[in-house]
Amino acid sequence: MKIAKARLKCAGFTLVELLVVIAIIAILAGMLLPALSRAKEAGKRIQCVNNMRQLGMSLRMYGDDNDGVFPPRAQVNRWPMLLHDGYKNVQVLLCPTDGLNPATFGTNEPPQYALDGTPRSYINNGWNEYFRDTLSTSDFAAYMGGTYPGGMKEMNIPFPSDTIVFGEKETGSGHFYMDVLEDSNGVPGNDMSEIEQGRHSSMGPKQGSGGSNHTFADGSARFLKYNAGVKPLNLWATTADERIAMALQ
Repeated sequence: MKIAKARLKCAGFTLVELLVVIAIIAILAGMLLPALSRAKEAGKRIQCVNNMRQLGMSLRMYGDDNDGVFPPRAQVNRWPMLLHDGYKNVQVLLCPTDGLNPATFGTNEPPQYALDGTPRSYINNGWNEYFRDTLSTSDFAAYMGGTYPGGMKEMNIPFPSDTIVFGEKETGSGHFYMDVLEDSNGVPGNDMSEIEQGRHSSMGPKQGSGGSNHTFADGSARFLKYNAGVKPLNLWATTADERIAMALQ
């Protein structure tokens, strides 16, 4: 009996041994959790870029059905509504890395335009630098007011594989269109005040790290590092001269 008790006593862990095991587990967990977090975010980034690729395809389908013209800038019946036949599922409008219930300005739209009020992670190119240079003063005022009937023609985009049509907007931004001419609180252009340039793989908000996904006029979508959409060239602008001028602002 005494021998059995001695063996049982020797088979147990001491408090020190338990603490060592717990410490080792904590160290391993500390090493694995960041890797798991990065892998999870990589999956979200891939899903986001797939969403944006679907939007790019929807935009091109719309252009094919409308003589090569993209949706007009509008105050009602905007691009989320007009492109719906192409992307079908409203979940395509959401980036899984975005915050909860991203903002939109279309929440009070009539029922027939309900998709304008759907939570949305993306913002469309407003093309206003192009129309400023090609329209009369009165027509440009109508364009900026969302009442001009025409939209951007694909044939007028000289660099389709390097011209952004959709980007990721900030969670709290309700804007539908990225306007490189708009001045917001002294900051020139929505490229600085409305778009999210570091949503993925960043060290935190406004840290100048990571990057975001973008859709291009040729229908492709890809990840750009922080600020790469606006420097050294502003890829939201249409012509080479405008790209340089906007990047220097």
